[in-house]
Amino acid sequence: MKIAIAGAGAMGASFGFLLAEAGHNVILIDGWDRQVEKIKSDGLTFEINGKATTKKMDIYYPHEVKHRVNDIELVILFTKAMQLDSMLSDIQDALTANTKVLCLLNGMGHEEVVARYVPKENFLLGNTLWSAALLEPGSVKLYPGGNVNLKNRDPKSKDDAIKVVDVLSEAGLSANYADEVMASIYKKLCVNAFCNGLCTLFDVTIAEFGNTKSELEVVNQIISEIIAIAKFEGIALDHQEMMTSFETVCDPEKMGGHYPSMHQDLVKNGRLTEVDYINGVIAKKGQQYGIPTPYNKLITEMIHIKEELLNAK
Repeated sequence: MKIAIAGAGAMGASFGFLLAEAGHNVILIDGWDRQVEKIKSDGLTFEINGKATTKKMDIYYPHEVKHRVNDIELVILFTKAMQLDSMLSDIQDALTANTKVLCLLNGMGHEEVVARYVPKENFLLGNTLWSAALLEPGSVKLYPGGNVNLKNRDPKSKDDAIKVVDVLSEAGLSANYADEVMASIYKKLCVNAFCNGLCTLFDVTIAEFGNTKSELEVVNQIISEIIAIAKFEGIALDHQEMMTSFETVCDPEKMGGHYPSMHQDLVKNGRLTEVDYINGVIAKKGQQYGIPTPYNKLITEMIHIKEELLNAK
């Protein structure tokens, strides 16, 4: 299968590497010049379970795609949320009537953007619990133990979704067809909501935050707000399950030993964050539904203050 990874950061590059290793024709697309030029010159270095491998891979800037790439069968979207519209605008001429597009972005609220460029029958929506780190430009690390959940947006396209599930699973990415994909997205949002913003604000790893004395009450409040929003939309989440997820991700032998993606973006690389699509989307929905969401609102505002103080771009 000819697959384009739109957004070749830590997660996108990791998925692209594994799909290429599984025998697919993979191209990476990204707008960050340091990442693009490093991979063009030296290849992509991918690490998992302590083993690192370097592989030459095709990578393009978004504006180059329409002139150099055609016959794409699957696009996997891994851009930052605020870059999604411009990415799809740049690559739309390379999308055909048969190109399937799988959105795996962090957070929520991306469907309307994708729908402007992709017909419903080609649109697959999902999320992933894989976690990855950008060690330096051209070098990524994937933490073991993740999975992917996805579903077709058009009922007629279930066979296409199952085919993508098989492609990802054969590459070792543990994909599942998920009838209740929005519940999966909300569960991932819970993890992002307490990990990303708080670790970025306090400049700590997930495990370091988890070892503090007051973290449980703060996490409890963040999760309770998200569960209330999901319930209003008819989606049931189990509070204890979400708190158990917090304990799991704080394990230093698993995800806990690393800085989450928002920290990598803002603190390490001086880039704007996706907070408006994580904590911010809950605050926005809370205002719309008349549901108090003070913790998620405060985290959103504080991250924006930190972006301004660090002159993030």
